[in-house]
Amino acid sequence: MLSSTFRTIASRSVTYTAIRSFATAVDPAHRPPLDLHGIHARYANATYIAASKQGVLEKVEGELLAISDTIIKNAVFRQFLENPTMSRAEKSSKVAGMLKGKTSPVTLNLMTTLAGNARLVETPKIVVEYTKLMKAKRGEVDATIISAEPLTKAQLDTVASAMKSQVAEGKKVSLTTKVDPSIVGGLQVQIGDQFLDLSVASRIDTISRIAV
Repeated sequence: MLSSTFRTIASRSVTYTAIRSFATAVDPAHRPPLDLHGIHARYANATYIAASKQGVLEKVEGELLAISDTIIKNAVFRQFLENPTMSRAEKSSKVAGMLKGKTSPVTLNLMTTLAGNARLVETPKIVVEYTKLMKAKRGEVDATIISAEPLTKAQLDTVASAMKSQVAEGKKVSLTTKVDPSIVGGLQVQIGDQFLDLSVASRIDTISRIAV
């Protein structure tokens, strides 16, 4: 049987007002650390609350990331999730058979709920939302460095150190690097929702527009 959290928040028919009312009633100790909205966030919020109550937040995060990774890498599993000819009941049963005893009850509840609501294909997007909640709980700030060529360790350490000075005290920077030759040189840096374009391509574009 699905937990009351899933029945209340993850139901496809639940209204925004009902979600707000339920969120207000949730024990502050288990309330999601971010105010996320939308259908994917609805499932993620329900999962977070249920996992927090059972003390398995990190365990569920690992399980969901593993499932999402399997969807990306395993074509057979992905096709099963996308199969429109299989009934919801049959999918729910098969999902339960795959995961029962291998994952936490919270993860099992989420996946069978998604199967019952014909939303299994949206699992990766829900995992992204859950991961956002977990990063916020850990005080992590996503940061991305885009460079024309791979950075040396010394260069990366210098940029990472500069980034830390731009986030609030007590926050941790979760750093990702990307290579994009089209920026020619320099860097593009994103910290949270702040974006700084220090690339050569950007400067060339600015000069070109001024010269026109």
